Amino acid sequence: MSKPKHPRGLDDHEAQAVTWNIRVSPRKLNLVAALIRGKKAQDAVAQLTFSKRRIAVTVKKTLESAIANAENNHSLDVDRLVVSKAEVGRAMVMKRFHARGRGRASTVEKWFSHLKIVVAEQQLAAAAEQEAA
Repeated sequence: MSKPKHPRGLDDHEAQAVTWNIRVSPRKLNLVAALIRGKKAQDAVAQLTFSKRRIAVTVKKTLESAIANAENNHSLDVDRLVVSKAEVGRAMVMKRFHARGRGRASTVEKWFSHLKIVVAEQQLAAAAEQEAA
């Protein structure tokens, strides 16, 4: 006997992609994630393509993965996808030391982050309202 299936945590019109242990601090990653929250998926990809920040490449890969999941696994329309959530979480912290004067040492903390992007298919009425605005 096996365990019962775990119910899906998302609605039927949503898909997600998660990237774990990204080598950047959560504060820096959240700045890039804030650029794409609430935007259309294609506009968000374009925004990340031309961003100067190093971590934008990883965020773009995660977003493209979420779009591919929506299209292939959940049969959602790619043209109506919107980034509904871009959550940034704290992961582990590597602790290193930096040699200081007089034989002392100070710590250097290297932060890691998690990123979860959820894309949702816009309803037709909501899409018409956004285009009018």
